[in-house]
Amino acid sequence: MTPSSPLAPGAASRFAALFNVRPHEAPVVMAGLVMFFLLFAGYFMLRPIRETMGVAGGVDNLQWLFTGTFVATLAVLPAYGWIASKVSRRRIVPWVFGVVVASLLGYGGAMLARPDDVWLARTFYIWVSVINLLMISLAWSVLADVMDSHEAKRLFALIAGGASLGGLVGPLLTTLLVKPLGHGGLMVLSAVLIGASAATATWLHRWRDRHPLPAGALSSDQRRRPLGGNPFAGATAVFRSPYLMGIAFFVLLLATVTTFLYFEQAKLVAERFADKEEQTRVFGLIDTAVQTLAILSQLFITGRIAQRLGVGVLLVAVPMIVAAGFLWLALAPVFAVFVVVMVVRRAGEYAFVRPGREMLYTVVPAEQKYKAKNFIDTVVYRGGDALSGWVKRALDVLAEHPAAAMFIGAGVAVAWAVTGAALGRRQTELEASRDAA
Repeated sequence: MTPSSPLAPGAASRFAALFNVRPHEAPVVMAGLVMFFLLFAGYFMLRPIRETMGVAGGVDNLQWLFTGTFVATLAVLPAYGWIASKVSRRRIVPWVFGVVVASLLGYGGAMLARPDDVWLARTFYIWVSVINLLMISLAWSVLADVMDSHEAKRLFALIAGGASLGGLVGPLLTTLLVKPLGHGGLMVLSAVLIGASAATATWLHRWRDRHPLPAGALSSDQRRRPLGGNPFAGATAVFRSPYLMGIAFFVLLLATVTTFLYFEQAKLVAERFADKEEQTRVFGLIDTAVQTLAILSQLFITGRIAQRLGVGVLLVAVPMIVAAGFLWLALAPVFAVFVVVMVVRRAGEYAFVRPGREMLYTVVPAEQKYKAKNFIDTVVYRGGDALSGWVKRALDVLAEHPAAAMFIGAGVAVAWAVTGAALGRRQTELEASRDAA
């Protein structure tokens, strides 16, 4: 039975029309928004610190940090796989987020005791780069688990607006509180927000228990059982499934494009702004522009596009725009052009690519939503980071023309778009077959 709406009939209909939400779905939408808001506010409090530490270590050494992040990701994967195999799906987030909270509290205490320790700063950069993908992937796994593909098309982008809002608030909190709290204090506050996000994820599972999916879905008792399998089941599932391999290749191309632009960002910011505080301010301004554009798109555009035109459009549009941006940068490699390309790329990823990519998992079994998805979102992504980081560095050192990396990036973006189109078609086919079953 569908519960009555907490809104008055007229207000409920206006809310549904404006945001494409059915009245009985309002509680889960709000909970999803809060979960992502808390998670991203906590993470984006740390991001400006991480970025400044990365530049401080030397732009020419970024590839080493990326490689260290990939190695750390490989080390963490078996531990995550063990947790995902042994505890019920609703407890995976509290376990993993609990470890993250404890680590941040430890780093906070260490930073308060040794604020100028270079190696502590480097390990912090790597650890934040590992846990951010892990936590974000898990949060999306929860949504893919508690919503079917039709709900996802309407609601994922709207719920992702909480992430963009958190991405706006987090840097603002850092700007306001870094002086009175210091880096250590900010880490403690971030840990509190991330812990609250885990509690909200647990509530979402309970909501799904009270509002079962259509016939054929798992019962609440089945959902409470551990997923089973072994710690490496996610990797083997990816290699056995052409569909998951396609998603992995899509993420690999995404990571390559992102890394090329990230290295270019570090180089241009280091050349143009010598002062560390000014660098942090620039990173914060870019984040603000990105999240503002993303929120507007997520609230009013993305869900309607996905519902009417399909997931494929979300996965193709941004890569094609990025390809054009790379060509623009090749012809005009100046800071102003880069800022435009970077803002459009990141806003488009948050508003279109990420929701579309997460919709791909709504048509796969539960174990793949938590294990295979996490393998792709962490190991594949960070492996792409590490490999493309060395490629970008080699191009910068060896290429006779400084625009060579940008032309190659344009080609990678086109391949990214083609892969997204193929995945969109396959997701539609799997969705239709599940509906017919």
